[in-house]
Amino acid sequence: MEGIIFKALSGFYYVDCGGELLTCRARGKFRHEKVSPLVGDRVNVVPQGDGTGTVDAILPRKNQFWRPAVANIDYLVVVASGAVPVTDPFLIDRVVAVAERQGCESVICFNKWDLEQPQALYETYRAAGFPTLRVSAETGEGLEELSTLIAGKVCAFTGNSGVGKSSILNALEPAFHLQVGDVSEKLGRGRHTTRHVELFRLKNGAVIADTPGFASFEEEGVGCPPEELQYAFREFSPYLGQCRFLDCAHVKEQGCAILEALSQGKLSQTRHDSYVRLYRQAREIPEWQRRSAKDPRTK
Repeated sequence: MEGIIFKALSGFYYVDCGGELLTCRARGKFRHEKVSPLVGDRVNVVPQGDGTGTVDAILPRKNQFWRPAVANIDYLVVVASGAVPVTDPFLIDRVVAVAERQGCESVICFNKWDLEQPQALYETYRAAGFPTLRVSAETGEGLEELSTLIAGKVCAFTGNSGVGKSSILNALEPAFHLQVGDVSEKLGRGRHTTRHVELFRLKNGAVIADTPGFASFEEEGVGCPPEELQYAFREFSPYLGQCRFLDCAHVKEQGCAILEALSQGKLSQTRHDSYVRLYRQAREIPEWQRRSAKDPRTK
């Protein structure tokens, strides 16, 4: 039987096989091959007839993330907020850069729009070509648009703690009753309420994962060679190859087409600031450390 791993805990894999949920162990060959099944993996399982089974094969992945451990994501829904806790645009851009390198579409979702409207940031991501939504889990604004957008897709929800990921999921599907953490007004951040990655099925056919916050993507963010980072910023694409120097870093070089477009207001200053920060971080990472950033247990 073919199915999707919806949850992985303590060596058990809970595989959805078209409505039937099997509790499975993985075959020993995966351990010997240093391959770990991930939540979101499409797998072949051998049922035992008593609600249990064995994961026999992992089907080819379209993408994979190790932090958080999830695979085959269509949309990465980045939940941000202009209200407490205010999201730093750099955190959005770091996650989006990871998604771009994985061939995964990013959806930028500004929650708590009823409290604060970061209109400039909203326009920035729309102009960069990302699906961008104004949402309020409290009032329901934008939820129907979000539901329509993700219908039939496998999605991971991420964002810094307290921005309302679980609140949005509960609003989309009240039966989930996902735990919602209180935001500390003193610290301006929320308590982590998601302990592990788990997939949930929506009535609209979407399969979603509520994942830990932005910090989980930090190690993957530094895994990008500096010279490849330019391709993770999609709005740079029209200007690549037009610089005076072939190895232009797009940071401060003379004759840089991207810096020229920036000066003309064709590119976002905050997005370019994030690019420069990520580029400088990437340059500080030794090649051996970059190679080891990818966990060898993933397929």
